[in-house]
Amino acid sequence: MSSADHPLFRFGIIADPQYAAIEPQVEMGRYYANSLAKVGAAIETFNGEELSFVMTLGDIIDRDFNSFDDILPVYEKLRHEAHFLLGNHDFGVAPEHLEKVAERVGMPAPYYSFQRHSFRFIVLNGNEVSTFAPPEDHPHRALGRERLAALLAAGANNAHEWNASLSDGQFAWLAGEIEAAKVAGEKVIVMNHFPVYPPCEHDMWDRERIIALLSPQQNVVAYLNGHNHVGNYGEVGGCHFVNFKGVVDTESENTFAIVDVYANRMEIRGFGREDSRTLVY
Repeated sequence: MSSADHPLFRFGIIADPQYAAIEPQVEMGRYYANSLAKVGAAIETFNGEELSFVMTLGDIIDRDFNSFDDILPVYEKLRHEAHFLLGNHDFGVAPEHLEKVAERVGMPAPYYSFQRHSFRFIVLNGNEVSTFAPPEDHPHRALGRERLAALLAAGANNAHEWNASLSDGQFAWLAGEIEAAKVAGEKVIVMNHFPVYPPCEHDMWDRERIIALLSPQQNVVAYLNGHNHVGNYGEVGGCHFVNFKGVVDTESENTFAIVDVYANRMEIRGFGREDSRTLVY
C-alpha cells in the first residue's frame, strides 16, 4: 500500500447531544435524557479506534448548568483528547453562569485553534454576538438584537433568535488564522456549531461574509458544524460544508462519525443515522 492509502490521522465527531434530565419532546423527536447512553455508546466505538481527538460540535446540554454534571463524566471514559465548542443551547443556563460555560467544559478559550500534522483546526464561537450568550449588559447582546432586527426587516430565512454571529474581532481573527496557516503550509478545517451553507433557516446571521472568506482560500478544505439536526452538505469553491446530524433526535438511533484525513481527501465514516462521504480537495 502506498502512503496515500493510509490516513495521516483520524478524529471523531459528535453533534448536538442536547442532554437534559427532562421528558422527551416526542412531537419534535427529541429525547434529551437518552443522549447520555448515546454519547457513551459513541465513546465506546471511538475507544476502539486510534483517534487524534474527538470534537463535540456544540449543544452538549439542552438547558441548566447542572446538566454538565451528568454528561461531562461520560466523556471521562474517552481514551482520546476531547475537544468542545459551544452551541446556543449550552447557554440555556442561569444568567450568572453565562460566562462560565466555556471554562466548565474545559475549553482553552471561547474560540481557539490547534494543529494536527499539516492541518490547522479553527474552532469558532458562533454564539459571540447573539441575544442569548453574552451577559445582559454586554454590548454584544445589544448588537445581536440589532443584527436580528435588520435580518427580520430584510425577510431573511435565518432571522431567528436561536441563531447568532461572529464579532468583527473574531472574524478578523479567523482571517488571520487562515493566513497564518497558509504561510505555514497547513490546510484548514473550520469547526462551528452553526451552518453557513447550503442556505437554511439555521444558518449564522453573517453566513455571507463567512462563505466569502472561506470559499476562495485554496488551503481551506472543510467547514464542519451541527445545529441543523437533519444534517446537510454543500460545496463552494472547493470548500466542503458538512452539517452533522443531531444525537438528541430519535429515541434510540445514534449518530456520530469518524473522519479519516488523507493528504488529498477526507473520508467520513458515518455511524447510525450519519451519512458517509468522501470529500476530495
